[in-house]
Amino acid sequence: QRMVEAEAYCVDILLQISAVQGALEQVQKLLLGRHIESCVADAMRSGRARERQKKIDELLAVFSRFNSR
Repeated sequence: QRMVEAEAYCVDILLQISAVQGALEQVQKLLLGRHIESCVADAMRSGRARERQKKIDELLAVFSRFNSR
């Protein structure tokens, strides 16, 4: 926003946006991996079919959102 307000060169703003998006994607992947290793793995080991299905549905929804971009 500051770059736009300061009337920075458009290409410089676009490059900054791209860098931020790339960094956010890396954080997103890291968090998803941790979620799978902990929450999803715990649900799979729990022996409760309802809990397992809930986590599977949750993951499918998350992956669906990733693919819609």
